[in-house]
Amino acid sequence: MPTLQLVHVQPPTTFFNPPSLTRWQGIYVGMVTLSSSARLDALSVNHYKLQLRFTCGNHVMEGPLSVDVRRDPGHSACAGRFASPAGEIIQVLETVTPGARLYTLLLPGLEVQRAQINIISAQDPPYFPGPFSINGQGWLLVPSQGLKGQAEKVFQLQILVTFGQNRSCLGMLKVKVLPVPSSLISFLKQASNITILEDLPPGGKVVQVRARGFDVRYEILSPVPCPLFSIGRADGVIRTTAPLELAQAPGAAVTRLRVKAYERLRPWASVELELTVNVRSVNRWPPRCLPAMLVTQIPETTPVGTVLNTFTCADPDSPGSILDYQLQFHSPPGSASLCLRDRVLEVNATLDCDARGACFQHAASILVLDGGQPLMTTEVPVLVMVTPVNEFSPACVPHKFRIREDAGPHTLLGSVVGMDKDYPHNNIEYYISGGPTIFSVDRLSGEVHLLGSLDYELQTLYRLNVLLIDHGQDQDPTHHRSGSCTITIEVEDVNDHAPECQPPFQELTIYALLGHSVEVTKVSCWVPQEPQRLAFSYSIVGGNSQSRFSLQGPTLVYNNILLGPLWPEQFYTYELLIRVADAGPSIPHLSTTATVSVHLIPWSASTVATRTHRSTGCGPYFRCLQ
Repeated sequence: MPTLQLVHVQPPTTFFNPPSLTRWQGIYVGMVTLSSSARLDALSVNHYKLQLRFTCGNHVMEGPLSVDVRRDPGHSACAGRFASPAGEIIQVLETVTPGARLYTLLLPGLEVQRAQINIISAQDPPYFPGPFSINGQGWLLVPSQGLKGQAEKVFQLQILVTFGQNRSCLGMLKVKVLPVPSSLISFLKQASNITILEDLPPGGKVVQVRARGFDVRYEILSPVPCPLFSIGRADGVIRTTAPLELAQAPGAAVTRLRVKAYERLRPWASVELELTVNVRSVNRWPPRCLPAMLVTQIPETTPVGTVLNTFTCADPDSPGSILDYQLQFHSPPGSASLCLRDRVLEVNATLDCDARGACFQHAASILVLDGGQPLMTTEVPVLVMVTPVNEFSPACVPHKFRIREDAGPHTLLGSVVGMDKDYPHNNIEYYISGGPTIFSVDRLSGEVHLLGSLDYELQTLYRLNVLLIDHGQDQDPTHHRSGSCTITIEVEDVNDHAPECQPPFQELTIYALLGHSVEVTKVSCWVPQEPQRLAFSYSIVGGNSQSRFSLQGPTLVYNNILLGPLWPEQFYTYELLIRVADAGPSIPHLSTTATVSVHLIPWSASTVATRTHRSTGCGPYFRCLQ
């Protein structure tokens, strides 16, 4: 596809659109059009030369196109700012000569077409000093009274231009009257105190001063020389000429400037202005602290009021300024164990590690704030580790245990309960200090066990001194405390010996007299291992046929009160078994059996009763037979 380009236009303008290229009946037709912004004026430019470039593949061809602009006699000649709604503005001094030419209206064909020009807006006092006038050549003349005293006023003149019949245009001229420069030079209203920041770089704008006058110039009168500031001679802009670092140059905080404004052509017409420039510090650096972090450990017995550290902080932006210190707790929150007095960190409350979770790390921070703008802060981390101290000695309450004498080895008597107020509580080991070796105490649990055998008859009471030693409750693992208590062990008596009878066997011969009860013998028994045991029970457990015998305590009695055929008429032997058991509270009741062999010989009343004892002496009513 071929292309057609507009290479350039002489004189340069944007009145022409880029050309288009279309194919029609085998040929390409190019078209150049005017843009919507085109404003052709034959009196200004009546000839344009356009250079076009045609490209088709590798074939390139250029050629000119000339455009001639002809003046249209019927076109209205009013154009430009004069014909705009705002109108043309004219500035003139109030001292202009009365009747002088202020402005020339340049419209094409004014003389050729004999145009008529008239001011059609009202020009009556007090709005006008006198009527402005304009002639056929387009000259606007000053009123005959002049413009003295009309400074700062603006007069609007609506002008009608007529070209022959039925052709006219309307325009606007505005006349602004300026004061005499030498008579009214003065500074416009200006703040006398200016505040800037110290980080304003060299060349930065501080303020702009303005003075009313003609072709005004500015300069700094004092201080001279002025090392920090300069002023633009033409625009009155005051700028910095050096860094305003207050830390390095404290004198830059306040500078008093005396500025002069004068007219360039009349330098003696001048006015002065005093300004105070205040430089405010900029908070660019947070406070710097020593130490930058505090990590320490203290024992739980540290007294209240102990100083942990004193923090020294300084503000690089303002050395010597007063800083604010705040203590903030992180863990545990709201703790009152530490306090900050000015810059001093102290122990504020009694530290205690003798409860679960009480001995911990105090994580806090010291927040240091300066007074600058914007506010800058520094956070100093604080970690205070409270270490445990073994303050209390373990103790136990004296206790009494009872155990049967027949208890076997490893029998549990009970436990020694030790107490220790240091945390972890009751972390105690138990030992027996001296004493018998038949008892032991468990090192960790305090349980008291029997190791050997007991004998009530040999020893009924034991006293053990139990030693308690705590551990693991101090930062120093070798630091221990000890205590002791006495436990009493009472041995309970157990009936473990049967009675013994002397003699264990008796053989007796008695002569029974009818109708009489006869004491046969007395059973003598005791416990050799326990001579104090004297209570026994007696019973006949065998051989007592026909219930002839009975016991009255240890005494065996023969009852011969029966009559009739039951009376023995011949020699008869009884083998009596007597059970002797210990009595009283002791359990179990142990017993032994004594044997008494009684030979019974019936006898009449006239016969003297006798008895025979084979192994011991005779009773009081019987005669012993050899």
